[in-house]
Amino acid sequence: MTPARAEEVLTAVPRLLLPAGTLTVRGPHLPLGCDTVILERLADDLSIRTGIACAPALDFGVSSAPEGPGPGTASLTRKTLHRAVNELIAVWEDVAAIRDTLILTAHAADQHLEALSTIRTLGRVRVADIFALEELGPLRQSPPGRWHGGEVDTSLVMYIAPDLVDQARIPPGLSASPELGERFYSAILNALSSRLGN
Repeated sequence: MTPARAEEVLTAVPRLLLPAGTLTVRGPHLPLGCDTVILERLADDLSIRTGIACAPALDFGVSSAPEGPGPGTASLTRKTLHRAVNELIAVWEDVAAIRDTLILTAHAADQHLEALSTIRTLGRVRVADIFALEELGPLRQSPPGRWHGGEVDTSLVMYIAPDLVDQARIPPGLSASPELGERFYSAILNALSSRLGN
């Protein structure tokens, strides 16, 4: 987007979508950074549907996996993520008069969500953990429990970017499919589109 186009879009709709991904292990069959892959697609589609501009994704979040970091992972501290997001939003408020920001995340670690949800701004900042949306519950085919590399994120990546899923490493018995991913994705997109209408 050119500066002139950014000014035009942000003047018309002074709101912003910010995908906040992570670079963590989600399972042996999913790519590092699959949160970001999902969130970038979602933010792009939300932007098209709502007219709200989309900022480039933050690729790093706060990871506190009990099993520790895996090869290729990278994480920020809660304080660093909090400060970075605060500074970005402050600039967007100052330069572009943004007064409503929706931060999208697919990572429910307490420190990650805390860093994103305690932003101090002039306007309104909301955080949407896409995996916590109640609209997903009725669509699940397996009982709640496993999130990393489970039914929801595996199905979403199978739908959005099937070439990134290592089919040979999918855990046996995992209920995941591109068709289920499409249903999850539609539910998330519709729920967030509806909430952004406010």
